[in-house]
Amino acid sequence: MKGQNSSLQAIFRAPARELAGEFPALAFTGGPAVPDLPSLTVTAEHWESHSFNFHELDSELDALAESQEGPFALVLPARIAREVLTRCQRWTDRRNEASRGPRFDRVLATHRQAHDLAKPLVRADYNHALDTWQWLLRLAPDARLAVQLAALFHDIERLISEADARVEHRAGAHPAGYQAFKDAHAARGAEMAEALLEAAGIDAETRRQTVRLIALHEQPPTADGPDAEPISLLNDADALSFFSLNSAGYLDYFGPEPTRKKVAYTLRRLRPEARRHLAGVRLPALVAQELESALERVA
Repeated sequence: MKGQNSSLQAIFRAPARELAGEFPALAFTGGPAVPDLPSLTVTAEHWESHSFNFHELDSELDALAESQEGPFALVLPARIAREVLTRCQRWTDRRNEASRGPRFDRVLATHRQAHDLAKPLVRADYNHALDTWQWLLRLAPDARLAVQLAALFHDIERLISEADARVEHRAGAHPAGYQAFKDAHAARGAEMAEALLEAAGIDAETRRQTVRLIALHEQPPTADGPDAEPISLLNDADALSFFSLNSAGYLDYFGPEPTRKKVAYTLRRLRPEARRHLAGVRLPALVAQELESALERVA
């Protein structure tokens, strides 16, 4: 990248010419715009303003990505590139050896077909699933297939329980009640994921590993347990996606007080080494304030 105020194009679905360490699936150009390449422009003034509309950007990006079979671009100043690309990373299609090829293409198609994207809450859950998968690969570029599948399908249960209205806030004020709600959500999601992965042609052993991770992902992992690392990784990716992608919608839907509780709960799920990524995330003002307070309490 050139100077902090210069513009660049981050080109999605294109062979990389200059690799950025955190976004190896993208190509970057610092010169004139590529002619005839569909693009979306984000200015620093708009992105950094207190009135920035996260949902508007998400909708514009989704519409652009889903209308293109080939590459498209974001045009943005270099100084906000990391924050913007983090919010938009669900469309980078970062993969590794375990998720590259027709088998995973079938999984993505099956996952997409399960979601009625005309429903706003389903769209939000679909975007979160893709984003959690991409966060997982940012944290662990060599992640095995089962963990990537768990990231994609970890919230699939919401297609039944929360497709039209959220119910999370009804789980009760007591932490035990909320944890029971989350555990039931994970157990039902594991059952649904098993059926969808079988339909996508995933072998029985990989399905077994995947559904176990989904069933356990709302619980803190046992330190010496065999699934400690993959569950911790999944929790890190899920939590980072809440902050980077979902927190604005959560605040708008539930309001300030539930958001404060959600910020504290989600931060507790993040391992210290994963928290460093929060520095590169653009947050709504209230979420940023609550996160700062929660980080001080953790410290």
